[in-house]
Amino acid sequence: MTAPLTPPPNDHSAHQVRQAPPPAGEPGAGAYEQDGPGMKTELREAAVITVAMALGGALLGLLWWWLAPHVPLVADEIGKNWVVYLKDTEGEQAIGVDGTFTLLGLAFGVVGAVVVFGLRRRGGVPLVVALGLGGLLGSLLAWRLGVWLGPESDVLAHARAVGKGVTFPAPLKLSAKGALLAWPLAGLLAHLGLTALFGPRDPEEQGD
Repeated sequence: MTAPLTPPPNDHSAHQVRQAPPPAGEPGAGAYEQDGPGMKTELREAAVITVAMALGGALLGLLWWWLAPHVPLVADEIGKNWVVYLKDTEGEQAIGVDGTFTLLGLAFGVVGAVVVFGLRRRGGVPLVVALGLGGLLGSLLAWRLGVWLGPESDVLAHARAVGKGVTFPAPLKLSAKGALLAWPLAGLLAHLGLTALFGPRDPEEQGD
């Protein structure tokens, strides 16, 4: 009695076997889709940080206007012309105005970097850009707000209003425009230092 012959396997049907894709709920599903939402989240967070830091410039402007020393001026009338002089030619009030803005900018940069690092320990390029751009915008807003809140910008009109020989404060101005970079640079350096010291480590780095 001979054994029944089995038909040879159909090579064409064997090649048609395909591994079914994992269901949508399994970890393998959408693995290549994680980069898109992740970058969108980082950009959204960076936009929020930029706006928040820029609006923080209003507080910096108020503090600068409040803490900056006044530069005393005095006016004299020669004929029909008004001449304005520095009352204290050897005073350092003008340097103190720039120094106050610089110190406040450094403090705001460090505090902002600490807050951002505490909220999001793993940084990224959008976050770093937000710290720099937000700090620069905040400095610009603080500068213009402080000038606006400060004494009258028209010195001659102010001199005529107060009268001859009466001391009055000079307009609040930022002579060293490099002070505008104090906030963004301090924020970037502080965040870089915090990330290097306390940032998350890769497993390979932890093993070393």
